Amino acid sequence: MTADNRAALPRKTYERELLRLQTQLVRLQEWVRVTGARLVVVFEGRDAAGKGGTIKRVTEHLNPRIARIVALPAPTERQRTQWYFQRYVEQLPAAGEIVLFDRSWYNRAGVEHVMGFCTKEEYQRFLRQCPVFERMLVEDGVLLRKYWFSVSDAVQQERFLRRLEDPLRRWKLSPMDLESITHWEAYSRAKDEMMVHTDIPEAPWYVVESDDKRRARLNMIAHLLGTVPYHEVSPTVLRLPERPAPTGYERPPRDLQTYVPDRTADL
Repeated sequence: MTADNRAALPRKTYERELLRLQTQLVRLQEWVRVTGARLVVVFEGRDAAGKGGTIKRVTEHLNPRIARIVALPAPTERQRTQWYFQRYVEQLPAAGEIVLFDRSWYNRAGVEHVMGFCTKEEYQRFLRQCPVFERMLVEDGVLLRKYWFSVSDAVQQERFLRRLEDPLRRWKLSPMDLESITHWEAYSRAKDEMMVHTDIPEAPWYVVESDDKRRARLNMIAHLLGTVPYHEVSPTVLRLPERPAPTGYERPPRDLQTYVPDRTADL
């Protein structure tokens, strides 16, 4: 059972609904491309809350030239001297593009504030400027959606342990992630303070309960689709041309090229 006492969503039910929603995401993408809309989706929340997995499912069948994931590293020394929002502005979409922020400018309200990576003055300035910044985006026509993935401390602990024991997922754990365990309450207070200042009518926060990852993914995608006023756009009609008749071309001998060995023959 999950933390809210609901049974985990059955895999078949999950996969069927996910496919349906992903089909709608492809239609949303085509609407964005044709109409020149600009869509920004911000993913924030606790470590191991399922943000990355949800982003993966959102973009799984989308065109990477239209839907782009932004996960910025720590700022360079030069970027540290810029206006805080500047390097995020550079990543915003042009017409016909979707940008998904895997963590965003809200780093300043979370890890930077809790771990002391910014000054109190920088933190307070962020809380003042962030609502203004987001109102400017919305007033300019950007469709801005902000999702906070919420996970209980017990479930987070379980996921950390699984990552620690799984060589394929160990890369997901960093020393900073483990610090979040000992700073759980500090992060909780920081999140509450952030919400007070930045949960604005023009760009509200939407909280995703993510103790059950399958439910969280479906709920988030369904909500996103329900808040964007897209409609189905008639696709360009494509016809496969007739293959022309051979004119005598012959492939070069195989021994003139280096082929990948057939490892599957040993299976």
